[in-house]
Amino acid sequence: MTLVRKTPWQDLETLQHRLSDVFGETPFSSTQENGHWAPAVDIRETEDALLMQVELPGIDKKDITLEVKDGVLTVSGERRYEKNVTEENVHRIERAYGKFTRSFSLPRNVDAEKVEASMNNGILEVRLPKHDSAKPKAIAIQ
Repeated sequence: MTLVRKTPWQDLETLQHRLSDVFGETPFSSTQENGHWAPAVDIRETEDALLMQVELPGIDKKDITLEVKDGVLTVSGERRYEKNVTEENVHRIERAYGKFTRSFSLPRNVDAEKVEASMNNGILEVRLPKHDSAKPKAIAIQ
């Protein structure tokens, strides 16, 4: 008898694969029929900024566009499929390829003029500083 550790996500992944077999792509899939995909994003908040991390392994920063317009931050780009092996040697391709776009409405307290971004080990890090008026201030009690 073998014990198998099961995670809560296994049932959801199994359901997703079954739905993909029946209907094609599902809303939970990372790729779509038109070649678009969506990278994973984490967003955290500190007292003075919103911090966003976008997973973009294998993508050069020159292939990424970051834009703030009308209160919306948009990250877009493309992961190109490199055909460096003959097709008969390929057994499985699970990574998403093609163009991607993620857009996020920014809260009013973000100073869009001071947005900073850096790329490190396949993670795009975006710092969205808050306006000074949005930062907490200590008030002396008299």
